[in-house]
Amino acid sequence: MNTKYIFITGGVVSSLGKGILAASLAKLLKARGLRVTIQKFDPYINVDPGTLNPYEHGECYVTNDGAETDLDLGHYERFLNVATSQANNVTTGRIYKTVIDNERAGVYLGKTVQIIPHITDEIKRRMTLLGKSGNYDIVLTEIGGTVGDMESTPFIEAVRQLQWEMPDGDCLLLHLTLVPFLNAAQELKTKPTQHSVRMLQQEGLNPDIIICRTEVSLPESMKRKIALFCNVKQDSVFESRDAKSIYEVPMMLHEQGLDAIVLKKLKIKGMQEPQLDDWKEFLKNLFNPKTECDIALVGKYVELQDAYKSILESFVHAGAANHCKVRVHSIHSEHLTKDNIKEMLKGMNGILVAPGFGGRGIEGKILAVQYARENKIPFFGICLGMQIAVIEYARNVLKLEDANSTEIRPQTTNPVIDLMEEQKSLTIKGGTMRLGAYDCKIKEGTLAYKIYGSKLISERHRHRYEFNEKYAAAMEKGGLVLSGRNPDTGLVEIIELPVKQHPFFIGVQFHPELKSTVLSPQPIFVSFVKAAMKAK
Repeated sequence: MNTKYIFITGGVVSSLGKGILAASLAKLLKARGLRVTIQKFDPYINVDPGTLNPYEHGECYVTNDGAETDLDLGHYERFLNVATSQANNVTTGRIYKTVIDNERAGVYLGKTVQIIPHITDEIKRRMTLLGKSGNYDIVLTEIGGTVGDMESTPFIEAVRQLQWEMPDGDCLLLHLTLVPFLNAAQELKTKPTQHSVRMLQQEGLNPDIIICRTEVSLPESMKRKIALFCNVKQDSVFESRDAKSIYEVPMMLHEQGLDAIVLKKLKIKGMQEPQLDDWKEFLKNLFNPKTECDIALVGKYVELQDAYKSILESFVHAGAANHCKVRVHSIHSEHLTKDNIKEMLKGMNGILVAPGFGGRGIEGKILAVQYARENKIPFFGICLGMQIAVIEYARNVLKLEDANSTEIRPQTTNPVIDLMEEQKSLTIKGGTMRLGAYDCKIKEGTLAYKIYGSKLISERHRHRYEFNEKYAAAMEKGGLVLSGRNPDTGLVEIIELPVKQHPFFIGVQFHPELKSTVLSPQPIFVSFVKAAMKAK
């Protein structure tokens, strides 16, 4: 069977959920026994989202091979339980950089370099790269942005050319659009969808399937109207209603027969019904918790939920695994003071100090760690959160009052957290951190060993600063346990307090939230939620 390609575009407004749609459809096709992957093409000119402010674009997701990518790749991994890579996320910046580098190297033999064919040819090459590997039956491609955006035009043109070049049945176009419900008129309106599809048609593309994002169910008469005016068959119009959880979406689409019609249009026959028992079990546990707990997420980007997307989803997975509803309370670290911390963290069964960059809100995070340590509240620090735990311990237990990170206070006389040696001469920021999956060797008999049940683990990183080895002996003598190290570099990966001192206190330099999926919840999150339940 030839590799089949499914392209997903969006219309009317952004943030309709193309990533969730792509992940849900991929989940259904994979559950039928097909080899499936998803890729995201982003129209912005940044080479990757690594230098983007979290307020601008949400969290930066990191793959095993060290690619800084769009947060939608997190959805792909959480739904498919399969790792993505550098090849699964491409930006306009990356496309243009490749074409310009080729032009400088004389690849185009002196020809005038243009959007068509040079940019579109590079887009097409990237779009079919995963398919040509022979590892996949179906490659889903999500086109970022909205149809009609100036930035998206070369990608839409590339899809048009591929649709023309490929044999019938090898290429499918899904268009996600909005059917708003006007409360004042108590009416659903199809006009935005009609305009969106018309814009697509003006670019030379006609959707094969239309998915309508809607707050309420669409009557058959409405689907017939959309089909008639948008030039598709009525059985190719589906609805994507608001759901209690994003993890319901695959089931909702399957009940409408989306995966069946996709297979029919791609001329794939003889596939089994999707095996979704484990997914149904997860949803059952998610919606029928036996208990609940409250966890404070202390960070500085809390105004935007997408800034900590993977952490929030990891709590969903860990909650379901523990039959527990986890209520996450976002607390801005800039607002925490000695005077209000008791009130701000009142009733919390666990405290997580989130990752981040820069000095803003640091003192509030230090206060949160101290509060968790002294009051025996389960604590979990991630990346900067671990570094904050080290600073707090150095200041308040070892009495190194000016202990700090050189990221926050370069002139500190006790730099317990310092810039990694290879980072000191770098001036370029993008893609220069410690990125991707690295091994960690865990000491037996520690909390970390109990959590993982293994002496060697692999987790993903994204940081420039690290625990300063010069303070290791003093920290250990003072009672802090350095329970995990990189076996090659000796980099401290995990710090913790002995269980006899604290019921659950752990900080990790890596980002465990990036590997948590529906079917494989991350072990530290599962243990942290369990500790929070016990604390309650």
